[in-house]
Formats: sequence, C-alpha cells, structure tokens
Amino acid sequence: MSDAADPASPATAPIANAPSGAQPAGLDGRRPPAAPDRTLYMVGATHLDPVWLWPWQEGYQEARATFRSALDRMEEYPDFIFTCDQVVLLAWVEEQDPELFERIKARVGEGRWVNAGGWWVEPDCNMPTGESFARQGLIGQRYLAEKFGQSATVGMNVDPFGHNAMLPAILRGQGMDSYTFLRPGPAEDGRLATAFWWEAPDGSRVLAYRIPHEYCSPPGDVSGHTDKALAALDRSLGDLMVLFGVGNHGGGPTKANIESIHRYDRMGSFGRLVMSSPRQYFDEFIARRGGIDSEEMAALPVWKDDLQHHASGCYSAHSGIKAWQRRAQNAVLSAERWAAVGTALHGLEHPGEDLYRAWQQVLFNQFHDILPGSAIEPAYDDARDQLGEAIAISKRIITRVQNVIARKVNIPVDEASQPVLVFNPHPWPVRQVVELQYGAQPLGVHVVDEAGLPVAAQKVQSVATTDDKGRAACAFETDVPAFGYRLYRLLRGPKEIDDAGLLVSERAGATVVENQFLRLELDQSTGWVRSLLDKRTGADVFAGAAGPHTQVCDDPTDTWGHRVVSYAWPGEEMPAVRTVVRESGPVRARVRVERAWGRSTLVEEFILTREADHVEVRTTIDWREEHHLLKLRFPVALDQTEATYEIPYAAIERPVDGAEEPAQQWVSISGALRGDGGARRAGLAVVTTTKHGYDVSPAENGADPSIGVTAVRSPVYSWHDPRLLDPEGFYAFQDQGPQTFSYLLVPHSGDWREAGLTRRGNELSAPVRAMLESFHDGELEPVASFAADGGEQVMITAIKITEDARGGDAPEVIVRAVETTGCPARARLELPIVGQVLETDFGAHQIRTFRIVADGSITETDLIEWPLEGGPVAEISAQPLGE
Repeated sequence: MSDAADPASPATAPIANAPSGAQPAGLDGRRPPAAPDRTLYMVGATHLDPVWLWPWQEGYQEARATFRSALDRMEEYPDFIFTCDQVVLLAWVEEQDPELFERIKARVGEGRWVNAGGWWVEPDCNMPTGESFARQGLIGQRYLAEKFGQSATVGMNVDPFGHNAMLPAILRGQGMDSYTFLRPGPAEDGRLATAFWWEAPDGSRVLAYRIPHEYCSPPGDVSGHTDKALAALDRSLGDLMVLFGVGNHGGGPTKANIESIHRYDRMGSFGRLVMSSPRQYFDEFIARRGGIDSEEMAALPVWKDDLQHHASGCYSAHSGIKAWQRRAQNAVLSAERWAAVGTALHGLEHPGEDLYRAWQQVLFNQFHDILPGSAIEPAYDDARDQLGEAIAISKRIITRVQNVIARKVNIPVDEASQPVLVFNPHPWPVRQVVELQYGAQPLGVHVVDEAGLPVAAQKVQSVATTDDKGRAACAFETDVPAFGYRLYRLLRGPKEIDDAGLLVSERAGATVVENQFLRLELDQSTGWVRSLLDKRTGADVFAGAAGPHTQVCDDPTDTWGHRVVSYAWPGEEMPAVRTVVRESGPVRARVRVERAWGRSTLVEEFILTREADHVEVRTTIDWREEHHLLKLRFPVALDQTEATYEIPYAAIERPVDGAEEPAQQWVSISGALRGDGGARRAGLAVVTTTKHGYDVSPAENGADPSIGVTAVRSPVYSWHDPRLLDPEGFYAFQDQGPQTFSYLLVPHSGDWREAGLTRRGNELSAPVRAMLESFHDGELEPVASFAADGGEQVMITAIKITEDARGGDAPEVIVRAVETTGCPARARLELPIVGQVLETDFGAHQIRTFRIVADGSITETDLIEWPLEGGPVAEISAQPLGE
C-alpha cells in the first residue's frame, strides 16, 4: 500500500534540525580509492529488555552496568556516540546512582549521548489504548526535557512485534518526526522499503527506517553483522544506518565492536564507517536529497497502513496480563478525570504524584515482552502486583472524589428509602443496567429516580451467600448524564412497571428472548445463536449462517506464535452440555450455556436487557489443556464481506483472509445480506473487554464468513522456537485455570460507524459505578454533568489537570478528543468542569488537545501539553457555559 508523496502536503512539514548540504563525517582520505563510495552510519546502542527471561530487578541492575560501560567507552574512544531509547532506564539509573547519572548528563551536553525514542519503554505497539501511547510520550518526553533540556525527535521501537497505523500521528504530536523499527522484516513483508514515508489515517507523516538484519550485534568483530545488514538493505539509498552493540540483556557496544569499526573504516571494506546517531542519519539523509521539500524526498514511497505481522500469537498469550492491563488503563484514566473534578470544582489538592506513579506502572507493563505474554512466569507475579498498585491508587482517588461530591448532593430524608448515587466516567450519557448489593429487604425493593419516577428493576443473585437478613442484590436501569452522576432511591417492596418490553419464551427447541429492538433465538442443543433479528432493519445476519461457534485446536506454536499467519484452523467443537434460563424479569433475561471439552469448560451467559440493541455475553473459561487454543467464532450469512478493526485512536480495514490480527476492543464484518439478491447491507460487530487476537475469515469448507476471537492459548512460558521441547521435560503452561471476560454482539446496518462501537467498548470495559449514600443537606443538584462531547463523531479521550500542576492545586485542565469515524466533523464540547463550551473542527481521525486555564481561556497543545507550534490547525470558538 504505497504511492508517491504529495510535495505540497502539510504532512511533509519540515523535519527537525535537517541541515542543508550536510556531508558525512570521516572523510579523512585514509581509505583506498577503490573503497565503496558510501557511508554507513554506525549507531552504537543497546537494547535492554527490563523484563524478559529475567525479572525487572535484574533489568534494574543491568541498566546501571550497561550505562557505565557506555560511558567508559566514551573515555576510551573520542568518536564514540551512544544512543539510548528507553526513558525508564535513565530514571532507574538516576535513582540508584546519581553520580553516574551526572556523567550521562555531561555527555548529553556534548552530543555524544543521544536520547531517542522519547517513550517510557518500548511498548507493545498494538494492544495499549491510544491514551497509553500519548502517556508514553507525555511522561518520557517531559522527563528528557526536565533532566537534559531536550526531548527526543526520533521515535525508536526496535524490538516490538508490530506497529499500529496511528503511530505517525502520535509521534508527530510528541515532537518526533522520524521512526526507527525492525519488524516486520523483509521476509515478513517484502513490500516495505528500507526508508519511506509512513502516513497515519489523519494524514500525519514520519520518515521511517526499517533496521536491517538486527538491532544489536555480537560482542566481537562487526563485519559479519554488517554483511548481513547490507544484504537486507535497499542499496539504492546509498548511505545507510546500522545499529551495533550487545543487546537484549544490555551490554552495549564493546571495545572489539568499536575497534573493528575503526579497522574496517581504515580498510575501506564497506565504504566510510562513522560513529553516528539516528538523528544525524535522518538529517543527512534529507540533506543529501536536497532538503525536506525536494522532489527526491517527495518521491519516497508512502505507506498508509499498519506495520505487521510478526509473532501473531502474542496478542492472545497470557490472558491475565491483557486483563490486568485493560483494567489498569481504564482505572487510571477514570481517576484522572475524577481528580480533575475534585481539584477544579471542590478545592482538593491534586493527587498528581500518585497518578504519575500509577501511570509509570501501567506504561512499564506495556513493555513488549510483558504485555505480549512472552516473559518468564515469575515476571507476571511482578506485573500483577505493579498493575494492582496502579488500580489501587486509582480506586482511592475515585472513591475520595465521588464521596466528596456525594456529601454535597442535597438528599432529603426519606426513611422509607435508600439513596444510591450512580457515577458515569464517560463524557457521554450512558444507559446501563447496574447490579447493586444492598442490605437485605425481606420483600425486595423497587427503584425510583431523583424525580420519583419508577425505574425498571429486578432481584438478582447476591454475591454473598447468606440468609434474608444479610445482603441482597438487584439490577436496575440507569440513565446517567455525560461524565456525571444521578441520584436514585431504593424503596421497600417490589413494584411492577408499565411496559416491561422484554419477553422470554421457548419454541421449536430454541430459547427466545426479545425486546423492542432485537429477537434472540438460542438453539438449546448447540447452545449457539440460531437467529438475531434486528427489528429496526429486518436484517438477521445469523439466520442460516453455517459454521461452528467454538473451535478447539491443537497448537504446536511457541509463546510468540512465530511464523503464524492464522489461527483459524480446523478444530473440534466444544459441545453444549446444558442450556438454562437463569434470569427472566422486567430488566433483563439471562440464558446460561455450559460447554465442556477434555478437562476444560466454557460458560457463556447471554444477557438481553429491556432497552439494549446488543446482546452481552459474560464468559467464563476454565482451561486445563496444554498446547491447545480455543477460538470463538461468529459466522454470518453475508456475502461480499469487509472487515474493520479498532486500533488506537482509529479504525482500519483489513482483508477478509483469516489472518491473525491485533485489535483494541472491537471487530466488525459487513456485507450484502444473503437472501435478497444483495440489495441490503448488514453487519455484525463483536466488542470485547480484554482480548486482542482476532481474524475475519472468508467462506470456505462449508462455513460462512466469520469473526474469530482467540479466547485462550496454552503455550509453554517463554518458549522460543527453534528450540524443541523435551517430551520428557517439565514445563509451565500458560492460562491454566479460570478466567472471565465479556463480549457484545452488535448487529448493525452495514456501516460500523453508525453503531458507536468504540463507546460501547469503553462502557463494557469501564461500567458506571453505583454507591449507597446517606441523607443530608447539600448545595449540589441530584443530577449533574462535568463534561460532554455530544456522543457523536468526536470523542473526548482524556480530562486531566495539566502535567505542569503535578503535586499542586492549579486548576488548569487538559481535554483531549479524537475524531472516531474517519470523516471530518464539527464538535461541540461542553465543559462544566471549567464553565466553558468549546466548538471547533476536526479532520478525519484527528487528535486535538486543549488547555483551559483558570481564567477560562483555551489554547491548543501537543500531546506533551506544550504549546502547539504555529497555533491551532482549526479555529477554536470558546464561550462561557450557558451563553
């Protein structure tokens, strides 16, 4: 997917520090005239995995040892330059060896220690949320600027296993104009050039360079490493960049490395060999081509896609780390929002240092050998504890602020009722069924809203197994305003409401549940969906669709899934052993389907609520298999299918070819509805909470097109082929035991944009929170909103106190939003938190960040919260709320 660059495009804005007419260093005349007329920029670096085949404590020590070695090499070789690309390593050295850190600062000042990358770690570049990528740079770049007076201008992720298509936009928003990476290699995608423009869906571009051969070298002579690099490079580029230095467990460039470079430079074996950095290479690359606006730069190929595929199994390895990460990311984002309310509106001191620590734990555990599941088993004890710390910090912040708010809500005494406040963390209104545990009432309860109007409710099973004098539970409908709260009351005794709107029946071997929008039929023998009629359109994508819902496959692949193209393999179905209606009431129906295969079980509970236009499926897997995987498949009766996947801050179309692909929270398949001559389009989206490995497969072998979710894999921990496993050996296998997650089945009209899928995913991952409250006077109304994005194309992704106020109480608020559908839009952002309304335009998939200061003025910033160079790209209209 490449085309010629448009030299007039704003996406080709000047790259930082590109000198005009710059010449390579090292032209001292010592080389033979017959030497190749080219320069190899030899970049001394080390790739240090803070965690991989060792725990983080070992990485912590190795950072100090590696950096000391690099500084010693500088003492011995005056031309040696070292490049560091993970900020956490610098932070570790600063806190354990301040003297060594001062030596690093001195070398940065000389230009011989170069900080690239700009991110806290080299993360997995597909699974974290868009906001996580924003925070990698926010924390990383600010650290570099604070400690060294300069941030990174070159993005650098040399070891991650793939790179999402929105990274160019994120990098440009963090002050980086170029990108150095390794994977996919030439054997994995031969379409990629060595150097090219990489363009994000919003039109942002970075100059990308694919590292040849490897990001590190053996400790001795570099000639073999250089030979292999040259064999993989595009020779038409002329001068090239080669990374060297011992890596993975750190180490860095050795004396033997450096002396061999000097020797081969003098011999002219490869041309000119100069000690360099990625920044110097990119600057001189541009200068040799006549500058950033030259025709030669415009002629570079342009790539408008992800950079995939490598190690596709890592998106499903170790379900636990995926679940912990998603919980932690949602928790910290929610804590930020509520902390902003506490600071801006209630005078609370901002818990900036606590949030900073929580984000560090989240970002660290996105490292590309932790989040992908490829580290040793003990590493996940540390990851669980560290992410648990982030979640605990967040819950304390959220609970405090929400209780401060609750105490100020006016709740008149009504001894026949129990007040309940429901808080919505999302900047759009949310209608959701809440499950609430409460002190038992022998006759049950009914629910009313703040105006005394009845709310649909039903009794459900309590999480406490006690008698009627203990705890009980109910489920009731809520309608909570955008990023705000609403007061409800529990009243003694059950009470029916008019127009329940939910029917449960049995017919022809099927359990049928329907509301005003959907009719769901579950086959009692197979346990799967026989029909899901969308009453709004008359379309039923499941009716007549052929293919299994479950596939259990033998999985001989290693932990990473190296060389895996697809996990859409033939397998055995997991047969249903029981189907039972667990709940049937005015709020929701719940049908439980139990399956078993081998020593493993799968429970899916299909939930249709009174006013939902989707089916929620709560899933519990108790997995006891080794070297096997379970795919959940969703076959549809569609032709001419198209597949769309959510990626950070955007969505992307991919082929319907069964390839194992990464995604955020949802995948959609659309096509011509079978049976009416293709006159109507329809679609299905599967929205999940903690799964990231998907495929969309075409019709084949008697099965219809389908979405596949890799629900569980059980490889050996940290098994990297080509090593063979000893059949008599003893190994630890991943994902043994129970796990839970949820997914939604969302039928739509064939255009995923109309289904609000990203918002649904966020609501599923981070539901509203209900809390029991007491009676008291207060100045706050029973219903309030603090921020609202309108619930349309443009979605607010972050609300926080500016990073400049960390640890203080300055009420300057950051609001970030992104266009979610790929179409330009006009947005109206209502921000009661600062008493302002903001109106402005967004381009397709554009990310914009706004800083609202104490006097109400609004300025635009980049992702680091620094003023946007050149001013805003679109006019901002701001006015006080209510005018």
